[in-house]
Amino acid sequence: MAEGRPTVEGSRVFWLFLKFVLLGPALRLLFRPQVTGLEHIPSEGGAVLAANHVSFLDPLLMPLVVPRRRVMFLTKVKYIDKPLLHWFLHGVGVIPVATDDPGAAGGAVTAGVRAAREGRLLGIFPEGTRSPDGRLHRGKTGVARIAMQAGVPVIPVGISGTDRAFPRGAKLPRPRSVRITFGAPLAFPAPADGVADLSLSRGVTDQVMAAIAELSGQQTAAGVSPAA
Repeated sequence: MAEGRPTVEGSRVFWLFLKFVLLGPALRLLFRPQVTGLEHIPSEGGAVLAANHVSFLDPLLMPLVVPRRRVMFLTKVKYIDKPLLHWFLHGVGVIPVATDDPGAAGGAVTAGVRAAREGRLLGIFPEGTRSPDGRLHRGKTGVARIAMQAGVPVIPVGISGTDRAFPRGAKLPRPRSVRITFGAPLAFPAPADGVADLSLSRGVTDQVMAAIAELSGQQTAAGVSPAA
């Protein structure tokens, strides 16, 4: 997270209004999400929801189906600064990530760790951006660093069908059913010195991506290990 871009706390009232009045009913009607594995999401306490990312619909539909709890996403600053998204993202609450700043990753991890320790439910797309070709690409290690340093589980999430409902290049979404599958929590021991080194973070991230691949059914790009 870039200097001067703290966590945007958002408003629970605004989030509830979006979920149950303004956006939620229409999204459910248009995309009829089929959901499994909700029992894996803790009713309280910090956790990381780590999902694949194939469509702009993913960050709308995934938190929509999570009962009772608000999901706070790590979000690129360039989206937060867009006029049409500014009001929405400031209302729901996000952790800004300045991807054009070489030192941003460490700040985003620090903010993510703090939020998870406070009991937040974090949403992360470890690939960092939408898949350009529909395959699951190698994850960035922030997901592992946040989970291990905060001492919270990672819940892998497989999303399928959103790439057909709102594919790259499309101006409008296409009504069709999508599937969202929450996997069993993955727990990782805290690093001995409190900070996960690159090798450890890489290994944990690869395990998370393998679990996501199994849930989403995606083909994997180079560097993504298949699930055991």
